[in-house]
Amino acid sequence: MQNQGLTTLALQKFKQSFWGVFSFWFIIFLAFISVFVYVLAPDNSQYANQMHLSIHSKPPGFKVDMLVTPNTSVSNQSVLNRVFFGRSNPPSEIPISNYKFESHQIKYTEYASEGLTGLEKIVEIPTDLEPSLRPFVTTETFFFGTDKYGRDLLSRILVGARISFSIGFVAVFISLFIGILLGSIAGYFGGKWDKLIMWVINVTWSIPTLLLVIAITLALGKGFWQVFIAVGLTMWVEVARIVRGQVMGVKEMQYVTAARALGYTDFRIIAQHILPNILAPVIVISAANFAAAILIESGLSFLGIGAQPPMSSWGAMIKDHYNYIILGKPYLALIPGLCIMSLVMAFMLIGNALRDALDVKA
Repeated sequence: MQNQGLTTLALQKFKQSFWGVFSFWFIIFLAFISVFVYVLAPDNSQYANQMHLSIHSKPPGFKVDMLVTPNTSVSNQSVLNRVFFGRSNPPSEIPISNYKFESHQIKYTEYASEGLTGLEKIVEIPTDLEPSLRPFVTTETFFFGTDKYGRDLLSRILVGARISFSIGFVAVFISLFIGILLGSIAGYFGGKWDKLIMWVINVTWSIPTLLLVIAITLALGKGFWQVFIAVGLTMWVEVARIVRGQVMGVKEMQYVTAARALGYTDFRIIAQHILPNILAPVIVISAANFAAAILIESGLSFLGIGAQPPMSSWGAMIKDHYNYIILGKPYLALIPGLCIMSLVMAFMLIGNALRDALDVKA
């Protein structure tokens, strides 16, 4: 009953924090987008990687006619796989400036920027082709403009949100698993175990985080999951130090002494009696680690050793377009930068709100 009362009190205090509640729903909103990104994104190809070099670096709100030719190749991709991982056989799209339908062909002029005239071409439409597979023309709007390869920037931003959320969840899970395990052992048993684990913590802590992540990434190789593991393996030390300190303070409490007197095993005492009572600071540090993981992944992608092309990553998008800031098109780098800033700030704000709500002394 007491735990339930404290939980209710903490929830009420959290609801009173405007920025905490706002950040919570903002994170839920972005999490929903990251899960169903290929349903919501205008470009639902894998990694939103449809390139149109003739319309590269166009401003937000740019509109153009597209000649769309459906892919006639047989695909074994399931509907569920398409929803969560994008289309493996997207239709072919060609930006055009004008077109004309005739009996069994389409005459069109390819789009050319800067006052140039594109090539005139003809597409034959076989009479035996199903209507759903015939070429057609549609007008597409690029709400965030296009990047230097002519890809839809909005779709790339939305797909990049999945990378940031994934790295946060996986890295925090790894850091919690290792940090809680080693911190509990060091704090509960003390002695040689404590000295050994603290030596490992201090050595790991003395190495700059980004340098350690780069070393682990180079050892494991460049790739998506390698970055997740590398970031997680560098963030457990903070969790371990906090858990160790909390366990050392709690293990002398009367209910722990009573549990020992009843003959409970050390594992049961730690798992069922100590850890549930020290979760508050662990939750707060997890929110901070989530934000730190997003920043580290963005930094790695900016350096070229994070998520590899054609994957969409906010850090890689800044790397590809930071020189456009002085070329009159700063939005290409500022939009992904603002996305990183907003997501990190949301986790920091929710961490502050949780810290205040879970402070039972207050």
